[in-house]
Amino acid sequence: MALSWFLIHILLFTSSLAHNDFFTSIGHMTDLLFTEKDLVNSLKDYIRAEERKLEQIKKWADKLDVLSAAATQDPEGFLGHPVNAFKLMKRLNTEWGELESLVLTDVSDGFISNLTIQRQYFPNDDDQVGAAKALMRLQDTYQLDTGTISTGQLPGSSSSHRSVLTVEDCYDLGKVAYSEADYYHTELWMVQALKQLDEGEMSSSVDAVTILDYLSYSVYQQGDLERSLDFTKRLLELDPTHQRANGNLKYFEYQLAKQEKMGASEEAQTEETQRKGRPDDYLPERKKYEQLCRGEGLRMTPRRQSRLFCRYFSNNRHPKYVIGPVKQEDEWDHPHIVRYLNIVSDKEMEKVKELAKPRLRRATISNPLTGVLETAHYRISKSAWLGAFEHPVVDKINQRIEDLTGLDVTTAEDLQVANYGMGGQYEPHFDFGRKDEPDAFEELGTGNRIATWLLYMSDVQAGGATVFTDIGASVWPRKGTAVFWYNLYPSGEGDYRTRHAACPVLVGNKWVSNKWIHERGQEFRRRCGLQETD
Repeated sequence: MALSWFLIHILLFTSSLAHNDFFTSIGHMTDLLFTEKDLVNSLKDYIRAEERKLEQIKKWADKLDVLSAAATQDPEGFLGHPVNAFKLMKRLNTEWGELESLVLTDVSDGFISNLTIQRQYFPNDDDQVGAAKALMRLQDTYQLDTGTISTGQLPGSSSSHRSVLTVEDCYDLGKVAYSEADYYHTELWMVQALKQLDEGEMSSSVDAVTILDYLSYSVYQQGDLERSLDFTKRLLELDPTHQRANGNLKYFEYQLAKQEKMGASEEAQTEETQRKGRPDDYLPERKKYEQLCRGEGLRMTPRRQSRLFCRYFSNNRHPKYVIGPVKQEDEWDHPHIVRYLNIVSDKEMEKVKELAKPRLRRATISNPLTGVLETAHYRISKSAWLGAFEHPVVDKINQRIEDLTGLDVTTAEDLQVANYGMGGQYEPHFDFGRKDEPDAFEELGTGNRIATWLLYMSDVQAGGATVFTDIGASVWPRKGTAVFWYNLYPSGEGDYRTRHAACPVLVGNKWVSNKWIHERGQEFRRRCGLQETD
């Protein structure tokens, strides 16, 4: 027994170490599906064992039912037969004891043992909250209503993969928002839960009274007293003894009467209206960022568009590409962003994913004040670093980057492989170190990030674009293609037009790899300009 408790404690301790933000990587979440499948098979084995056990007990009960029915009609006559008397003694002394042992036999050991072992790989509360926030982020970014999400009819989604949200699911999403004091999303999801209840969906754990209680308060917090009062009255129709609702009813009525006496001015009404809606945001370019993610707000005029070309590219007749040049497309003119097509094979991309997947860890950012790497809510992905020495495929990709860009990659960072999670994103940022971050790459000793190579290793059914918020450009993922741009002017000054972001993945699994090329080694490959912005 002591050994069992010791093993359980070890498993629980291991569980805390094993957890690593599942919701931030679809690649890691796929492992959870196979874990769940294994548990379902184990559960079915347990059910079959219980059914066999119950079948044995049922046969025993049926046999004794027939026997006792006949015996009790003439007890003395039945027991007058010595065989019957012997068998009665035997049944009560031995066989009923065996039946008791059978009934007490616990056939769940195998399932419970498997469940205990697998639980160390389960998501935790942080994952569930992170997944809920991801749904709300997708809702806002792509302007989806709760009904669309609840029915699973997302743009780009396959009908075979669609799932629906139950009343409990919508209620739980509302509760997550409520716990974050996000009353805007609390209202949206509680209204959806209430709507599904009103339409006849059954729920064993959530009722209209509970939902209306949340709705009344969340609407009040957004400044809408009249609707708060309406929800409260509806709640009291269902539960007239609800203590908090009765108190709220009096308070809301008092506040409304007070407003009427004072005479609500248009200015006050405007202020209330402004309080409703999404909460204030720390990102000043949020609106522009989300528009670009939806493919809106692009700033490319037809005249500029006509100057963008596609071509066969050999990088000044590089020996490797004279006979077989690569396809190159202009994605943007200023700054110049190009895309290389069919640059990496499916086999090479699968090998890179295979190498990276066991090492994927929650992507981190460098704290500009402390320099310490830390996770951030605005970067939802997992990443791993692959050195050229680790596999010939990585070395080949690095060499290909050097051949096509003409830049020295020996001073570049290792290949970073990233897999985006549920609603995975990376909000607007710069790849290069700014003047207020003089020590950004000091420990590398290779200067600033002069250029970025971004390889898309998967297609994405919806969302997941790379957007440049300053210039109004959107670049969409296409498997096997890579985009390239310079982060610095030839003078070495940062090009602030390259501020970019990875939009939330709406539907699909986004894999990318980055190569950040540094200044050192490029002195004779990209010569310095005379003007700051040359």
